[in-house]
Amino acid sequence: MSISAENCCIATMLKQILSKIPRKSSKSDSFDSTGIDSGNNSNNWDSGVSCTNGGHSFSSRLNVVKRVSSAVFPASIMAGVEAVEPHISFKEVSNLQKQNLFVSKLNFCCKVFDFNDPDKIAAQQDIKHQTLMELVDFVSSGSAKFNEAAMAALCKMCAINLFRVFPPKYLSNNTGGETDIEEPMFDPYWSHLQCVYDLLLRFISSVDAKAAKKHIDHAFIVRLLDLFDSEDPRERDCLKTILHRIYGNFMVHRPFIRKAVSNIIYHFVFETDHHNGIAELLEIFGSVISGFALPLKEEHKLFLWRALIPLHKPKSVGVYHQQLTYCVVQFIDKDPKLASTVIRGLLKYWPVTNSQKELMFISEIEEILEMTTMEEFQKIMVPLFRRMGCCLNSSHYQVAERAHLLWNNERILNLIVHNRQVIVPLVFSALERNAQNHWNQAVLNLTQNIRKMFCEMDEELVLACRSKLEEEDSMLSLKAEKRRLTWERLENAAGFQSAADNILAPVKPATCSVAC
Repeated sequence: MSISAENCCIATMLKQILSKIPRKSSKSDSFDSTGIDSGNNSNNWDSGVSCTNGGHSFSSRLNVVKRVSSAVFPASIMAGVEAVEPHISFKEVSNLQKQNLFVSKLNFCCKVFDFNDPDKIAAQQDIKHQTLMELVDFVSSGSAKFNEAAMAALCKMCAINLFRVFPPKYLSNNTGGETDIEEPMFDPYWSHLQCVYDLLLRFISSVDAKAAKKHIDHAFIVRLLDLFDSEDPRERDCLKTILHRIYGNFMVHRPFIRKAVSNIIYHFVFETDHHNGIAELLEIFGSVISGFALPLKEEHKLFLWRALIPLHKPKSVGVYHQQLTYCVVQFIDKDPKLASTVIRGLLKYWPVTNSQKELMFISEIEEILEMTTMEEFQKIMVPLFRRMGCCLNSSHYQVAERAHLLWNNERILNLIVHNRQVIVPLVFSALERNAQNHWNQAVLNLTQNIRKMFCEMDEELVLACRSKLEEEDSMLSLKAEKRRLTWERLENAAGFQSAADNILAPVKPATCSVAC
């Protein structure tokens, strides 16, 4: 009996000791059983552990919290996180549970619906939209804490909702161009996409770059850049803001972003000739270029030579020409020695049969010349004003008028005055032909103004150019007369030969070479 009593005492003591040790697994099990089997729940607490203290707090938590995982809470990121029922409002849970509810709502929003059929599962779409709105409000309030679990859940939700493949574009060869006005296409999923983009922007703006670079990695950035080809202008505008913020906050990704954007431009210029987001990408890089340190790195100059200048080639340049000009001007503002290189590139891609592009090129040339030094101007003035001479003499009155207006710019006029011995002979013949033959009265008036300006600038040079032009005209007349006489002799000779061919020669009988 004494031995059995001793064993009972030992057992009782062990139970009392064990009951005082906090057991998270048993606690989690008790939460798992709540709402599922009340009988099992009562059995879990009948092991001699008193549950009267704090019973009210447990019951209140059990009303709003539903455990979906019974794992013990470890030190790792994902394991043991209480996944709260996502449909519960943030106001209905304690501050300790709000972070878990935040992750649960993010996981709930990973489901993507088909908006092509508006009547299908409309209720679930509305629930998701409401949940996204709650997430935006929660992050905007500053209550969200972006730990590893929250960053992983948010980046996963953004990737599932945003990263998608756009349908192919069917464009005929005879359509498309800088003057075509296409109706913008709006994504029916935008009500959800807008909230997701807003969440991503607030996340990138507030999170620590060192902590988030594991989630905002190169693969994420490449997929984000692919979205710039979206036909929805609202989406491209959001992407522009987000990529600019990533470039500003994540300094480690800056070289990769520049390289990835260069690849997009190469693919557009030399392969597809179609991309919806070039204007937005250039708008970002206009701000990026203005922040380049001096002296410019060779990598940045290569971006100008290999990406920006070839962007003048596509026929759709009118869509993004304003942003492209801004980027080019920013480069020249950083390093004026690049002006001659840029102008040579423009002359290389100068449009021959596209008057609208020609107007854009002349406007860009004017902006560049305003920032060009005398030394750089002298390097390119001969090929440049040969081209301007053709523009002055253009039969398209807008091109001719725009070229004449360059002389109204005081900065450009000053460059011309200092180099008039070279420039005036290059354009004088075009002005004389305009005065004699151009059909538009506005162009004729501008031509007369420039001729008068040249006479006031250097009358002896004008007279020398006029005499030289008269000599050239006389030489051309002599060559034309000589050419006419040559053609007459050739025609007479051809006529004599054809008459001779009409005389039939006597036909000789055929002889058989084979002996009969």
